Amino acid sequence: MDPWPLRNLVIRTPRLELRPDDDAGLFELVEVANAGVHAPDKMPFTVPWTDRPPIEWVKFYWLQRASFTPDDWSLNFLTRVDGRVIGMQGAAATDFAVTREMHTGSWLGQAHQGNGYGTEMRAAILMFAFDYLGAERMASGAHSDNVASQNVSRKLGYRPDGVERRSVKGKMVFNERLAVTPEQFVRPEWSIEVDGLDGCRSLLVSEPSHH
Repeated sequence: MDPWPLRNLVIRTPRLELRPDDDAGLFELVEVANAGVHAPDKMPFTVPWTDRPPIEWVKFYWLQRASFTPDDWSLNFLTRVDGRVIGMQGAAATDFAVTREMHTGSWLGQAHQGNGYGTEMRAAILMFAFDYLGAERMASGAHSDNVASQNVSRKLGYRPDGVERRSVKGKMVFNERLAVTPEQFVRPEWSIEVDGLDGCRSLLVSEPSHH
């Protein structure tokens, strides 16, 4: 019995490989972040991670791994090109067996932006959720000035899902929620390969408990 079967999970696209975070990859991810994720005068994240010391990043990802349960989980897929980490594609769900909904978030190092990787990794996680886990709705969100993230969402068929007001570094920002269903999803021409799911499927899609 593998004590951490998620380490064997991998999603492959034509150019990318997505695997749940491990320590070696996590330290590589921090180096990518330190090299720059966004322009200095912008803050695309609700939690201003890029203003914080690297140890806070690592602790955050460790905490998410340590608190993983089938009813409440966050998976942070390290995204690699040619074996090198370029960013992170996250997916999270609460009571997924009942709600059949996940929320995604992602980021890429600045050096890797503008190559279509953001769209490719988001499309990969949508196909994984819809085709392999039986998701019925995928939600996302982006600040109103985060044009790149919104463009990815529109390309893939997301629809507006309301607006939230949030405080980021003492200023109000509008977080535009978006959602997509399998019917609305604008699929790319390529497909994904998934390995290692059998060993960890029960961790991601638990049977709903009947009270």
